Amino acid sequence: MAVTRAAEIDMARVDELIAEEERALEPKQPKSIAFHEVAKKHVAGGVASSWQDAPPHTVYVTEGKGSKIWDLDGNEYVDYHNGYGVMVVGHAHPKIVKAVQERVPKGTHFAQPGPEIVPVAENLVERFKVPLWRFGNSGTEATLDAVRLMRAASGRDLLIKIEGTYHGHHDSLMVSVMPEAEDIGPREHPNSVPQTLGLPQAFADLVRVVPFNDLDALDRTLTENEGRVAGMFIEPAMMNAGIIPPEPGYLEGVREITKRHGVYLAFDEVKTGCSVAWGGAVERWGVQPDIVCLAKVIGGGLPCGAIGATEELMARVISGDMDLQGTFNGNPLTMAASLATLTEILTPDAYDHLEHLNTILADGINSAIDRYALPAYVLTFGAKGSVIYSPTPVRDYRDHLKVDERLSYLAWLVQQNRGVFKSPWAKTETWTIGVQHTDADAQLYVDNFTELASMLAAAS
Repeated sequence: MAVTRAAEIDMARVDELIAEEERALEPKQPKSIAFHEVAKKHVAGGVASSWQDAPPHTVYVTEGKGSKIWDLDGNEYVDYHNGYGVMVVGHAHPKIVKAVQERVPKGTHFAQPGPEIVPVAENLVERFKVPLWRFGNSGTEATLDAVRLMRAASGRDLLIKIEGTYHGHHDSLMVSVMPEAEDIGPREHPNSVPQTLGLPQAFADLVRVVPFNDLDALDRTLTENEGRVAGMFIEPAMMNAGIIPPEPGYLEGVREITKRHGVYLAFDEVKTGCSVAWGGAVERWGVQPDIVCLAKVIGGGLPCGAIGATEELMARVISGDMDLQGTFNGNPLTMAASLATLTEILTPDAYDHLEHLNTILADGINSAIDRYALPAYVLTFGAKGSVIYSPTPVRDYRDHLKVDERLSYLAWLVQQNRGVFKSPWAKTETWTIGVQHTDADAQLYVDNFTELASMLAAAS
């Protein structure tokens, strides 16, 4: 969508508002600030993952229940971060608690398969329409295994990925995740940019990068590399640049082009699976890939990953020609939580509740955007939502680079200071809701956003 009228925001005033909100936040979280200094003595950077070290300071969380979390200072928040989208079931859901409590006295690890893997796999077959599954512990493991499956089945080495997407932190796909504008190269032939120090250029050279929502670029790249590409990885909707949905016909075109070139297609549904719909992106957009990679939501708060694939792709695994292994794969504690999540909590009617809450959010936020003529728009799908601070639709990562991250950072500060927790420091304002969120929770977010909109309007 495009904004029909949009005010010009004074970014110097936005900088001032950011400083004001940071000053308001600091005295609310003295224990988190102090604890960071303690944690740094023996934990690198004082955090367990690099993305947890975000401005203005790290926030340490101690408890979660239902739709709420509490930080080290005892501040209560409605949680829209939800562990980077993991906790669609909400925190400490009674059915998850029960499943884990019943499993722990029976043992939590054997490195042997247990009976729970069968009903979990059966549920995933029904949702995603791929026949054979293996389990892991994260989205990174799922996409890593998918890379090997496609290379083993095709005998080829090259991969295609979308510019600006994240598929886990293994070397094969940590390429052009968030490249800087000066590094990306021409749109017709984007550079394959290693995302981090320590990733050899040799790995990046095995990846060809194409823009999202651009079928011509995909067809051209596959033609130029005919017979050399094992498979393509794609988030059916981009989820690390706010939300960028596929344009009508795009995913259908991707499926047709990859088939025509004899290239396997993997949907990375780590963020969309069981969140944008009961059957994830496969259900919502009606396109069937060869591989589905899952994690986050399906574990109900425990580390879990899964990869589903066609019989053709899994044949080498079944025959023993290649291994998909891991000591904790199919761990009984994780499988107990996953079974409860998939069969007892995230049932089809749960998605009616999520869509209802996102309607409250979208209607309220759109009302504020229209009232104050903000250069922004909102998108929601199932449990996911995002405000994109652009007067015109963002179609791909290169459009996303034009978004000024100061606006979304101010939005984070405003919500944080007023009782809502979201994922820190991103160019776009995103959220994940859960089945335990209420209408009142949604209205709090809307009220806070309306206050933000008023502040931005005064800065125009």
